[in-house]
Amino acid sequence: MLINTKIPVSYLFSKVKYEVFFVVVIGFLVHFLTSQFKNIIPMMPITIPAFIGTAISVILSFKLNQSYDRWWEARKIWGSIVNDSRSFVLQLQSFVAKEDQNQIREIAFRHIAWCYCLGQTLRGIDPIENLKDFITFQEIKEIERQSNKPLALLQLNALQITELKAKKSIEIFSHVQLNNTLVNFSNYMGMAERIKSTVFPITYRIFLHFFIYIFIVTLSISLRDIESYFEIPLLLTISTTFFLLEKSATHLQDPFRNRPTDTPVTAIARTIEINIKDLLREKEIPKPHEPEKFYLS
Repeated sequence: MLINTKIPVSYLFSKVKYEVFFVVVIGFLVHFLTSQFKNIIPMMPITIPAFIGTAISVILSFKLNQSYDRWWEARKIWGSIVNDSRSFVLQLQSFVAKEDQNQIREIAFRHIAWCYCLGQTLRGIDPIENLKDFITFQEIKEIERQSNKPLALLQLNALQITELKAKKSIEIFSHVQLNNTLVNFSNYMGMAERIKSTVFPITYRIFLHFFIYIFIVTLSISLRDIESYFEIPLLLTISTTFFLLEKSATHLQDPFRNRPTDTPVTAIARTIEINIKDLLREKEIPKPHEPEKFYLS
């Protein structure tokens, strides 16, 4: 997630460097053709590129809204995970009998592992990396055999809670409450996986780029009487704005791609770890996840 600091120009330029190159090539090419074939290429009223530019603005606005909705939904899902994670540990501390209090720590640490594992899975990186501090080696081997690693961790917690209920360390009502919380975690995981697996139509981006290049050509023809050292920078300024907005929308629409614009699942998981360890009165409490330059991962 981009934070409120100065974003390097190099980062912004890297997102549109190829588009900028094409704009320069198209601008010089059209300027050359219009100057060499003035009698063949007709005059282009400025209203035509103005109309196309307005249409592009409307399309971009729609894409930005839809993309931000996907990003915001992902952020709300992880916000709900934070809230229910705190409630989950409080429920365990309230419901589990005193003689089995040590098992609260096992379940809570396994839940911390679930938070990190889910975030890493959504980002397409090793889901078991950095989990050895929260679960045993045997449990790591257990979940390695399953395709959905976060679901395997939820299953281990569900089975341990069922054992506590069988030992009558928790009452039936308490068991139902804890199961409801586990179901919530499963639902949140499914929502995040749906966002991850639902692809934004690629044709939308292709058509948008096509119209932007049409806009550049028509605007360049309309500005045929202007010198190239004025025309090309003007084309670059206008087109780069369009391309940056489109690129921002493209990044927002995929909030789990391990990019600076992502939902900060690692930072959120660290917050959950801190909260849970505070509730458990742990001695070693980690610090909040630090931003990496201009973004929080």
